[in-house]
Amino acid sequence: TFVFRMFNIVLVDGVRTPFLLSGTSYSDLMPHDLGRGALQGLLNRTGVPKEIVDHIIYGIVIQEVKTSNVAREAALGAGFSDKTPAHTVTMACISSNQAMTSAVGLIAAGQCDVVVAGGVEFMSDVPIRHSRKMRKTMLSLNKAKTLGQRLSLLGSIRMGHLMPELPAVAEFSTAESMGHSADRLAAAFGVTRVEQDEYALRSHRLAKKAQDEGLLSDIISFQVPGKNIISADNGIRPTSMEQMGKLKPAFVKPHGTVTAANSSFLTDGASAVLIMSEEKALALGYKPKAYLRDFVYVSQDPKDQLLLGPTYATPKVLEKSGLTMEDIDVFEFHEAFAGQIVANLKAMDSDWFAQNCMGRKSKVGVPPMEKFNTWGGSLSLGHPFAATGCRLVTTVAHRLQKEGGQYGVVAACAAGGQVFLPKYTYAQLARADTEYSRGATVQVFLVHSFGLFSVHVLCMKMTMCKSVQKHF
Repeated sequence: TFVFRMFNIVLVDGVRTPFLLSGTSYSDLMPHDLGRGALQGLLNRTGVPKEIVDHIIYGIVIQEVKTSNVAREAALGAGFSDKTPAHTVTMACISSNQAMTSAVGLIAAGQCDVVVAGGVEFMSDVPIRHSRKMRKTMLSLNKAKTLGQRLSLLGSIRMGHLMPELPAVAEFSTAESMGHSADRLAAAFGVTRVEQDEYALRSHRLAKKAQDEGLLSDIISFQVPGKNIISADNGIRPTSMEQMGKLKPAFVKPHGTVTAANSSFLTDGASAVLIMSEEKALALGYKPKAYLRDFVYVSQDPKDQLLLGPTYATPKVLEKSGLTMEDIDVFEFHEAFAGQIVANLKAMDSDWFAQNCMGRKSKVGVPPMEKFNTWGGSLSLGHPFAATGCRLVTTVAHRLQKEGGQYGVVAACAAGGQVFLPKYTYAQLARADTEYSRGATVQVFLVHSFGLFSVHVLCMKMTMCKSVQKHF
């Protein structure tokens, strides 16, 4: 029997390595190297004694087979005790979100008081497998007992055996890439190429401004062995509409609207956050940066609402907490594609969509752009799949503190395969307005969403509510 304790759970601090374009300065490393760097950076920044950490949870999407439990390898490399349990989770682009909510669950259940959560992604070196035919032959060779059996198996190898299996950012059940889904979504909501490029340019310009003003304080320097110390993201590239307009469609050719410039890029990076019960944090002398109040996971129709999770999840978590869109001071939405963001904003601002697709009486409401991703986002900062969630949550906490806000919302869409909509009793404390004697506090609401792919990559017919297309 689990007894959930009624108290506050807080974010003490969060860090991340610089997010770098894959194939650049991190290219000779392994995922656990970046994970180790983020964990060491968190230890250095917070000064938390390693021996009081009860559990470590890390997310990853593209697994390195040599380090199947990357959480454990990164933790040991960072100097944590071999007595500290560590496990790895995976949930596509919200893997570190799952790590954080798992940490919240462990603390709420009374199993832990101090948990480190995070995520890492390393796209510079992804597993490339032999073909299935070749793998079967090699396994049979390993079991062969005589020379004749071995020669027979070797003689069965054909050119087709030698074709490798390359990894793809695509859903297994349909083989459709996220880019194709984004292109279909943009078409359904009438999101133009110009709108997508304008939003992407906004992201890069805001990220550059935040970088120049020193607002990206969650970044910790990382020493690449035998190379320079890396201290900044390298994907922030504000350009012009003219330059962006020259790029060809990346997925749906020749008439698609999603390009390399208005999509997030393949990224290497790691992140980590320190989560505690408020009681424990105060006893240790910390001034937490935020309360972690509530969260929901939703899954939408795989054909009709893929990538629209934020539109569906945002009102759920607000209604659970007795809040409205007007109460939210900071919005941080994961920017997988500019078209995905703009489509969600249009859906959230539509009474028609709310009534016909969501079963609501009125629209969700669109976040004011002056509150929305004002320090850039995944389009510009980068998107290491399993590390982005911690970046989003830490950014919300920092923005709330700097801007004097009280409530923040994080939303992220991802590929996936399950529905997860937890309800914890401690969420009823969400309306509490308190101040630490050590300083003001802020509240963060976590809104995570994911969907399923179910349309083949070659089938670009938009089945999603043809009525949606007509309306938008």
